[in-house]
Amino acid sequence: MRPEKLDEATIAENLHKMEGWVRAEDGASIWKAFRFKNFVEAFGFMTEMAIVAEKLDHHPEWFNVYNRVDVTLTTHDASGLTDLDFKLATRMDKAAAGRMPDHLK
Repeated sequence: MRPEKLDEATIAENLHKMEGWVRAEDGASIWKAFRFKNFVEAFGFMTEMAIVAEKLDHHPEWFNVYNRVDVTLTTHDASGLTDLDFKLATRMDKAAAGRMPDHLK
């Protein structure tokens, strides 16, 4: 079953509940920069999220350098944002919480 693209009100409501996630200029994706204590924490986060993404069959676009992981989420099949994007974003926030330095929480 193909995921359904969310309407503008639902997207705004979801983003309002999430800390640090911003919508891309084209409106088709959300983005967040995660900063971790070190490379091991960043890579551990990516490993954990790779397993979650595979289970959801929804894979992020991400970029990693040392302790930084920049994540972009969109649903290509729907040409925009769906519930899958916000589910994965929520899981990422939870996974990142214990790995981030106190001043970045």
